[in-house]
Amino acid sequence: MTGTILKAISGFYYVETETGLVECKARGRFRNGNVTPLVGDRVELSVEGAQGTVDEILPRKNELYRPPVANIDKLFIVSSSVTPVPNTLLIDRMTALCEYKGIEPVILFNKNDLEKVEPWCEIYRSAGFKTIACSAVSHEGIEEITAEMEGVISAFTGNSGAGKSSLLNVIFPELSLSTGEVSNKLGRGRHTTRHTELFRHSYGGYVADTPGFSSLEADKDDLGFKEALPELFIEFESFKDNCRFTDCAHIGDKGCAVCEAVKKGQIPRSRYDSYITIYNELKDVKAWNVKK
Repeated sequence: MTGTILKAISGFYYVETETGLVECKARGRFRNGNVTPLVGDRVELSVEGAQGTVDEILPRKNELYRPPVANIDKLFIVSSSVTPVPNTLLIDRMTALCEYKGIEPVILFNKNDLEKVEPWCEIYRSAGFKTIACSAVSHEGIEEITAEMEGVISAFTGNSGAGKSSLLNVIFPELSLSTGEVSNKLGRGRHTTRHTELFRHSYGGYVADTPGFSSLEADKDDLGFKEALPELFIEFESFKDNCRFTDCAHIGDKGCAVCEAVKKGQIPRSRYDSYITIYNELKDVKAWNVKK
């Protein structure tokens, strides 16, 4: 039978199947081949008595190892209008990683009841990202968010104080999260093991609870991420073909159409500044540095 791994703890995998949840071990050949089943994996399993065995991992849409999860469809990137103000570099790192991994980013600007977030929304809407102005207090934007969650595996990330827990309380009131605190109900209390887990929700999909999404970042030894970076800033696409040189890195090169678009206000300065920062972080990554 086939199923989805919802939780992985100490070498045991808890797989949701049509007949219920099955506790499984993975076949030894996975370990011998240095392959690890991940939460979110669609797998083939065999069951004997109360115990199951993961036999095959079906093809993945994507995979992350920090945090360890596979097949994420959408990442909700939560920011706020005030306290704290939006961290555009953090948002732009996340959107670039999403583009690289085939994850759809949805950007949420929370606390619209305190200060209007439309200027921030416009930066990302103009770049082509789904962006929602919302408020956990007034419930503005909640229906738009839940519509985006229908039938997909999603996760939430955001810097501290952005109101991620408050939004999740509104979307999933049955969780009763304590704002600013970890949740015992999600297995993330102070004295519990922190692990990645998928929860099925009433909107016909899953939401991933994982401690790692708060610090999600691209592997700085990933040569593929470095080489793909210009394509990961999707608003560059309509300008880059007009660059003087086909291998233009868009960092001030003579005849760069992307740099010219920034000067004219056609590409937001904050987005370009984030690109330069990430580019400089990755510029020394060479093929021989890459981890195998």
